[in-house]
Amino acid sequence: MSQFSELISFIRKEINHSIKKLPIPENPTYLYKPIKYALKGKGKRLRPILTHLVGRAYKTDPNSLMSISLAIELLHNFTLIHDDIMDKDTIRHSQKTIHHKWDTSTAILAGDGIYTIAQLVLNSIDRYYKEINKCFNEVTLDICEGQALDKEFENLDIVTEELYLEMIKKKTGSLIAAATMLPSIYAKEKSENIELLRTFGECLGKGFQIHDDLLEITSDSKNMGKSLDSDIFEGKQTIMVIKEKQYYKESWDSILLNSKKLDLRKNIYIFFKEKKIIEETKHIAEFYFKKSREILKKLNHINTDELFMFIDLIENRSF
Repeated sequence: MSQFSELISFIRKEINHSIKKLPIPENPTYLYKPIKYALKGKGKRLRPILTHLVGRAYKTDPNSLMSISLAIELLHNFTLIHDDIMDKDTIRHSQKTIHHKWDTSTAILAGDGIYTIAQLVLNSIDRYYKEINKCFNEVTLDICEGQALDKEFENLDIVTEELYLEMIKKKTGSLIAAATMLPSIYAKEKSENIELLRTFGECLGKGFQIHDDLLEITSDSKNMGKSLDSDIFEGKQTIMVIKEKQYYKESWDSILLNSKKLDLRKNIYIFFKEKKIIEETKHIAEFYFKKSREILKKLNHINTDELFMFIDLIENRSF
């Protein structure tokens, strides 16, 4: 294991330990049992890890940095719970989703509770709380807007690549951007550099989501730790589906109409591969990873070595 891999493993363990230490009550069990269940899931904790790496670049106080990281991870879990309801997903972090294990009402309440806990965690930050909280809430609204666009796209036959990129910038990129911005706000960074970190996070988020779309087709539920078929059956407009409809709409419609449910994902994968859409999508993801590296080079007043290694980690992941 490399020194960087050991660092990532250490940070992940510290985050998991801090999540376990959160003062979450026992009662009412209707609220808190699902919350504890969600937070014990086998999440990769990539966003709070990124927060820690940015904080390390600024030599930030570890306790305050952990509070920011926990708030980011709690916000992420809040969005996942609601996303799972809307997409009817049954598996998340290698366990049943809350609405599938309990019911929709329980899941909505648990998600709201987790978001409130995130706000309470932010209250412990000893400086720049107003600025950090403002950024946190703006990002939350961005994520909601991205989710709304994602749902709207399900009812549209044609979605442009530009609209898709705007959607994933909000739904995925904004939270990754927050993971870089909040520790830099705490570190008294200049506003222009905070904006650079925002753009870095948004580009990294775009690359992450497009790569994730690829893995939805090329990986499996066991490795990914979540349901994979729901995006296909719910009519999700991923970058690959958009390209498929743009160039091969009749063939795409035929696959959806004539494939049995068990064979649909396999048939789509074969078609994507034959038409080189998988290859083309890889190039788009690579473009945004490259762009994130170019932006990072502009932040030459801090040590960004670990952040460059984090981009490599995201780009080369297979789950």
